[in-house]
Amino acid sequence: MRAADFIVRSLEAHGVKRVYCVPGESYLSLLDALLDSSIDVIVCRHEGGAGFMAVAEAKLTGRPAVFLASRGPGATNASIAIHNAEQDALPVILMLGQVSRQERLRQVFQEMDYGAFFGSMAKGVFEVVAGSKLPELLPRGFRLAQTGVPGPVVYSLPEDMLDDEVDADVITFPLPQIGHRPDAIASIQQFIDQSEKPLVIAGAGLRSPWGKESLRRFAEAQRIPVAVTWKNQDVFDNGSPLYAGHLGFGSPATYKELLAEADLILAFGTRLGDVGTLHFTLPQLPDPKQALVHVYADAAPLGRVYRTDFPLVANPDAVLAELAGSARVVSPAREAWVSKINGYIRQQQKFASRNPGDGVDFGEVVMALAKLANPDCVVTTDAGNMSTWVHRHWVMTPLNILIGGIAGAMGLGVPAAVAASLHEPGRQVICVVGDGGVLMTGQELATAVAYGATPKIVISDNGIYGTIRTHQEREFPGRVSGTNLVNPDFSAWARSFGAATWTLQLGDNVEAVVKEFLSQPSAAVLHVKSSAQSLSAFGVLAQG
Repeated sequence: MRAADFIVRSLEAHGVKRVYCVPGESYLSLLDALLDSSIDVIVCRHEGGAGFMAVAEAKLTGRPAVFLASRGPGATNASIAIHNAEQDALPVILMLGQVSRQERLRQVFQEMDYGAFFGSMAKGVFEVVAGSKLPELLPRGFRLAQTGVPGPVVYSLPEDMLDDEVDADVITFPLPQIGHRPDAIASIQQFIDQSEKPLVIAGAGLRSPWGKESLRRFAEAQRIPVAVTWKNQDVFDNGSPLYAGHLGFGSPATYKELLAEADLILAFGTRLGDVGTLHFTLPQLPDPKQALVHVYADAAPLGRVYRTDFPLVANPDAVLAELAGSARVVSPAREAWVSKINGYIRQQQKFASRNPGDGVDFGEVVMALAKLANPDCVVTTDAGNMSTWVHRHWVMTPLNILIGGIAGAMGLGVPAAVAASLHEPGRQVICVVGDGGVLMTGQELATAVAYGATPKIVISDNGIYGTIRTHQEREFPGRVSGTNLVNPDFSAWARSFGAATWTLQLGDNVEAVVKEFLSQPSAAVLHVKSSAQSLSAFGVLAQG
C-alpha cells in the first residue's frame, strides 16, 4: 500500500481515535489517507493549539496522542507542545511534513534539521528516509513514547516518501512488563515501620484509576499523609484526613517547614523535579536529611540528583497495591503527625475574600466553581497566578481530572479544555485561564464550536502578566516594564466565535452568575473583570 495509508493503518492499530492538526502541503498524502480511515481529524487554528490538545489527551488517557504539522514554521510552532510533553512525561507523537528527499541538505524552502531542533526535547526523532522503514519505525516510536519515563516522539516524513509503496503487515510492539522482587516490598515496609513521620510524595505516575486507588488504599492502611506534586492534586482526595497538600509554586514557608519534619520520604511515580520538591528542599539536595525511598518505572531519575536509600525500578501502583495488603498498627506519634499536617492543610483550604476594590476577587469565582461544578468535572488550568486558587482551595477528589502544564507554558488551558471535551463529550470541562494565556491560543474556541465541544472557559482579566509582575515588583519595585496589557472585550470576542458569554464585574452576584454559566449546554466563556491587587491565593501584589 501507499506509505501514507500504511501510517494511517498503523495509527489505527495503535488505538489512535483522533489526530489534531494544522494542514500543510508537505503531508497532503497523509491527509488524503486519513479521509478513508476511522480516525477523526480535528483541524485546529495553530500548531501550538493542536499540540496542546494532544498533550491534554495523553494526560487524560495515559496513551499516545498524535498531532500533525507541516514543515518549517509548522514544526517550530509545534515545539511548545513537545517541550511540555517532555516536562510532563507524556506520550505525545508529532508527525511532521518534510521537504522531499532529493531536496534535503540544500537549505530549500522551509527545510529544517528536526533531529537537531527536537533532539533535546524528544525521546526519539525519526526521519523516515524510505517507506520500507515504516513497519519498523512506527511501532518503535510508539513503544518508546510509553516506556520508562514517557515522553514525546517526532517523525519527519519527507513528502515524496509518503507515496512510496510499502509491502508489509502493520504490527505493534508489546510494551515491556516492569516487575519487582518480593523482598523489595519487605524492604520498603521496614523503612515505614521504623518511621514516626513518614510522608508520601505522589506524582503523575499514579494518574491511572488503579494508581489512584492503590495510593488511597496504601495511605489508609499505613496511615501515612500524602502530598501531591505540581498539577497532580487529583491523584489523591483533597478532603481526606491523610491529605498533605499540593507541592507547588507559592507554598508558604510554614508549610515547607512542617513537611521538612518528616523522617522518611516515600516518592511514588514522580521524577522528584524542582517544583514538586519545593525547589530541591523536600528532599534536600543532594543529601536528604530523611531516609528516601524512590519508586519509578524507569531507572533514569533514581539517584540522579539525590542520595537515595532505596531506589526501585518498578510500577509504582503495583508496589503500592502490595504495600496496602494489610493494615498496620501505627504509633501514637504517627497519628499525631497525620493530624498535625492535615490540620494545617484544612486551615489552608479555607477561603476568605480580601474584598479588593479594583475588581472581582478571583478566589470567589474559583470557590463558586468548586461548589457548583459536577463532582467528576475535568479542570484545565493555564499558567499563571489565577490557578493558585484552584490548587489551594478546590478540594478535588480522584473523580476529578486536573490538566495543567508542569512546563508552565501559557496557552495550554483552552486547547486542553477543547481536547478534554472532545474526548469525553458528556463530561463537564472547566478551564481557568488568564488574559495573557487566552490570547495565545484562545482562537481554538473556533475548533470547539466547529466540532461541538462544550468547554466552559473562565478568563481572569486583570490587565497584567500577573506572575511576571509579581517577580518584577520584588526585584525592581515600582518600575513597571513590559507587564501591562491592553485587552479586548472578551465577551464580545468569545461571541464572535459562537460561544455563549457572561461578564462578571465588581459588585455582581458571583455565585448566581457562575451557576447560570455552568448550566449553559454549549461552549461558554465567563469574562471576569478581576482584581490585579488580589493576585494570588498566597498573597497580594506588592507595589513599590
